[in-house]
Amino acid sequence: MAKTLTVKQKRWLLYAHILFTVAWLGTVFGFLVLSVTAAITRDGDTLKGVYIAMRLLDLTVVQVSAIGTIITGVLLGVLTQWGLTKFYWIIVKEILSVFSIALGIFAMHNLIIESVSITSAQGLDALHDPTYTVNRSVILAGIVLEIVSLSVMVLLSVFTPW
Repeated sequence: MAKTLTVKQKRWLLYAHILFTVAWLGTVFGFLVLSVTAAITRDGDTLKGVYIAMRLLDLTVVQVSAIGTIITGVLLGVLTQWGLTKFYWIIVKEILSVFSIALGIFAMHNLIIESVSITSAQGLDALHDPTYTVNRSVILAGIVLEIVSLSVMVLLSVFTPW
């Protein structure tokens, strides 16, 4: 039989899970502010700085909080009565987590790195580079999708439907 957690252990694990999720969501909201700044700035150093800040946050807070969210979520599923597939709201959260991580790893991460390179080399002239303008639009769309996905996960955690 699987080991279960005491009430105190469950609360600490749940606290860690919420903390990681909030850090992830908060950082993505920060990405939104940075992305809007990139869209409206007319200063080459600011433009370059925006993507350097995004890359730094991506490599630190986003990756750590995403991994932490997944690990604590799996532990909560395995070590509590919730399980990993017992409730639809948990399955939806798992699917959204995989989607958000895949979006971050396979799209956003690479586009941010490419945008750092472009803006570092071209400065404000990057605004006229078609690759940069597409990247900027896709990054913004990805940020919006991340915010929606993470917000739905938090909503499902609070209201636990089905």
